[in-house]
Amino acid sequence: MDWTRILRMIAASVLGGLVAIGPTVPSPAGGGATTATTPSGEADVAKAYSKHTPQPPRLPRNFRGKGKWIVRDLGITVPFTWEGKDGDSQMVAGGPQYPIWFTNLIYNDTLYTLTYKWPNLTDHRCSQIPGFSLETLNEALEGSRFVGPEILQRGAERTTDRKVNHWRVGVVLPQLPPGKFPRLPFALGDIYVDQKNPGTFWQVLQFGVQNLYDPQLDEWAVMNTFQHKPGTVTLPAQCQPPR
Repeated sequence: MDWTRILRMIAASVLGGLVAIGPTVPSPAGGGATTATTPSGEADVAKAYSKHTPQPPRLPRNFRGKGKWIVRDLGITVPFTWEGKDGDSQMVAGGPQYPIWFTNLIYNDTLYTLTYKWPNLTDHRCSQIPGFSLETLNEALEGSRFVGPEILQRGAERTTDRKVNHWRVGVVLPQLPPGKFPRLPFALGDIYVDQKNPGTFWQVLQFGVQNLYDPQLDEWAVMNTFQHKPGTVTLPAQCQPPR
């Protein structure tokens, strides 16, 4: 199995895509259930935070957006489209005339990735992971952590301000309880959605092993438009249909 392609494919599922894994705490040796205790002051703070926390990012069933895919350390910026129709979705970065060109899809409950062009890449097979759907993705996004409200400046003169909510999602391994344990950030992503609609994605910054083709493990998606209208999703001929 080619883990390079598999790792990249997993992350690409959420626009630069990251699958969030919830924390798991091992049971004590006796196997009985445990109940965590929180000081009353901390509990009050947690309740206040929850009350004022907006809804997490959630990818809609139908949408269409255009923007740029950026690999800054390679000096590469290419056109980027992201579209969804009836729960399927597709991202396309670059094209035959650009230094990079790839597509990622969620199609019929299967996650696909196909890289046509990338510097020094010779493997151009289409990979797939079955059992991955829009619902799988949105369940993962529910575990995002709210960073706070921000403003993204856009346009050549930085004259377009977009009010967004900044979220952090990621995978840290191994999954262990709080305390002094060795752990590493496996894949991290910063997602910026519209403050009025958590289903409108304006920017995704991703860092981690899922970007293994890039020397700095760092790739970004920046959207110029995002409409809640059905887009076009097409499975490439190189990819076998779901079985």
